Amino acid sequence: MNAPAKPPKVLIAGAGIGGLVAGLSLLRRGIEVEIFEQAFELRELGAGVQLSANGTCVLIALGLEQEMQVIASEPSGKQIRLFSTGRTWKLFDLGVASRAIYGAPYWMVHRGDFHRVLASAFNARAPGRLRLGSRCVGYEEGSDGIRLRLANGEEHRGDVVVGADGVHSEIRRQIGGDSKPFFAGVAAWRGLVPMQRLPPTMQRDVGTNWVGPGGHVVTYPVRRGELLNFVGIFEGESWPVESWTERGTREACRDSFAGWNEEIHAIIDNLDVPYKWALLGRDPLERFVAGRACLLGDAAHPTLPFLAQGANMAIEDGMVLARCLERFPPLEALERYQASRLSRTNSIVVKSAENAKRFHNPALAHAEGADEYVSREWHEARVHERYDWLFTYDALTVAI
Repeated sequence: MNAPAKPPKVLIAGAGIGGLVAGLSLLRRGIEVEIFEQAFELRELGAGVQLSANGTCVLIALGLEQEMQVIASEPSGKQIRLFSTGRTWKLFDLGVASRAIYGAPYWMVHRGDFHRVLASAFNARAPGRLRLGSRCVGYEEGSDGIRLRLANGEEHRGDVVVGADGVHSEIRRQIGGDSKPFFAGVAAWRGLVPMQRLPPTMQRDVGTNWVGPGGHVVTYPVRRGELLNFVGIFEGESWPVESWTERGTREACRDSFAGWNEEIHAIIDNLDVPYKWALLGRDPLERFVAGRACLLGDAAHPTLPFLAQGANMAIEDGMVLARCLERFPPLEALERYQASRLSRTNSIVVKSAENAKRFHNPALAHAEGADEYVSREWHEARVHERYDWLFTYDALTVAI
């Protein structure tokens, strides 16, 4: 092992989930880090995020368990329901089962709550090292390290630049992995419902995947069960806006799920604000490292949200990257980071896209055919095959 002569200085572009987890993981290892975020204030954006054991074990290792327990819902399980009749099948148990089988909890959280926990922890451990209003526009690598350029003309020198700046990453573009997005054939609605607005029979501590021909709906509790998160995915309409903040109407949302179970419409009728966005796909990258620069999270492997692994991949990335930079000189560390992460993340990108076809299969159109299809596709053995490799991954110990 060629240990670094001295800890590197790491510059991170982007203060989203991946950037903050990477920052916290680096600080934990005594590595100097600064984070540059283009937003002038960190606001409560987005809706629900699912954190499976492969993500929560990292958060617990970072000392965040108590803060996360305050904001999270820890569901008893997940289930499949048929879009028309509402018939229910068990997907898998969670709660105590997740801790027993996978060694860590399964948390469902509001993205804004989660982001606030991460940002507060970073600011407490590295005061003044999270710089807002600092949009990153590129980098220059030289013999003495690497310089991160900001839109305001500033340059900051470090030993490593990390692009955690999302799907429209400037660092990704410069590394050479700026693959063009393509419309994935589906658009989505999302929103939140105060749980008390719903009938008691619908106030349940489970995550639900409603499946149907040409669409599916995901619901689950967040913020200690005070809110129900709603995501409705549907085919048949090209919607050009890749944004989480494009407002729509309840009427238009209802129209997207005409003929679906009355429980779905009860949720839609009670949404605070329905937001609509296009789901754009991108081909997996062949690399996300170049010299002293690397990518993580959505900048490295944007994925469709059909395995609930986007946030978890970013969390894994941050921890593995920090472990590599602790043990190896920068150039070797980044190559080892890429070698450790590329195959897994690309597999998740591919398998997430495959899940859309499973959720939207034409066999679900009629209750008779749906029973056979769901019983086969979500048979316990198949569920374990699809999810165990995700949940058992341990970014704290995986070989680097």
